[in-house]
Amino acid sequence: MLAEKRLKVCEKGHTFYKSTDCPSCPTCDQENKPSSGFLSKLSSPARNALVHAGIDTLEKLAMYTEKDILKMHGIGPASLPIMRSSLEEEGLSFK
Repeated sequence: MLAEKRLKVCEKGHTFYKSTDCPSCPTCDQENKPSSGFLSKLSSPARNALVHAGIDTLEKLAMYTEKDILKMHGIGPASLPIMRSSLEEEGLSFK
């Protein structure tokens, strides 16, 4: 059964429908998406989870285990290969 979607309005006035309490605005997410770097390769929920946790560089990402990263709301197993390959390109790895 699908949850009912509710109309929401973000701080910038964008309207969107969501079935969860997640405050993330799709329009704002698209406007704030980086054009380069490992964060640009991730989905909006994964990117928002990392940024919210203060992880905005590969060096900071390398300080965490994969298990730690997967515990964050918004990050799923599909994000790990992207992060892993980005770390490997810089000679880094998960803790």
